[in-house]
Amino acid sequence: MLIDLLKAFVVGGIFCAIGQVLIDYTKLTPARILVGYVVAGVILGGLGVYQPILDFAGAGASVPLTGFGALLSKGVREAVDKDGWLGIFTGGLTSSAGGITAAMVFGLIIALIFKPKEKN
Repeated sequence: MLIDLLKAFVVGGIFCAIGQVLIDYTKLTPARILVGYVVAGVILGGLGVYQPILDFAGAGASVPLTGFGALLSKGVREAVDKDGWLGIFTGGLTSSAGGITAAMVFGLIIALIFKPKEKN
């Protein structure tokens, strides 16, 4: 159990460290870095390289944006196997629908509880 926590911490920390290096030493905006993480997850997931990382690190690899990208590619791959070419358009959304819905619902709840303020 403790070793699983350590694995998740180390792998998640590596992802964060890479992001911090990109912020500090490149002119990439945070939004572009986030998109890059999702795209990297899609590519690594599509190539089958990300699954061993997920198996090793658990939440340390599934929670970051690369995990979201890998989930999208896995959903598309499964949907294409099941539904043919139509799965290209439906698989990613079907596999990630729970996470997207949770983010929207919790975002709405927080927006209703707290009063937003303008940034000065």
